[in-house]
Amino acid sequence: MLRRRRRGGRVECPLQSMIAKVSKKWSLLVLNQIGIHGEANYNKILRELGGISPKSLADTLKELQNMGLIARSVNDRTPLRVRYTLTENGKSLRSAIIPLLEWAAQATHHTECPILDRRPR
Repeated sequence: MLRRRRRGGRVECPLQSMIAKVSKKWSLLVLNQIGIHGEANYNKILRELGGISPKSLADTLKELQNMGLIARSVNDRTPLRVRYTLTENGKSLRSAIIPLLEWAAQATHHTECPILDRRPR
């Protein structure tokens, strides 16, 4: 198992870093929204999540891209269009979080919540 030493001699598991990043407030919801649509642009995600600030969305998209969970593509036409899609790791993570999203919706009696759209595109 890969381990890194931290200050003070404590050993940190690499999973701690990954879990800390994906457990941020918007990460899983952004990942799910991209998965629902197969591909999505910034404004579509912003509109559908409602409540996320533009800066938080931009930061979350960068973080998910750096983690290899989403891919960013830019077309060559004018106007430029940026699209986000899930990578294979992103698709795998989304499959794993669907039960968590369903549980949260049932526990809070929000069974008509649009984030529960399971269509894998």
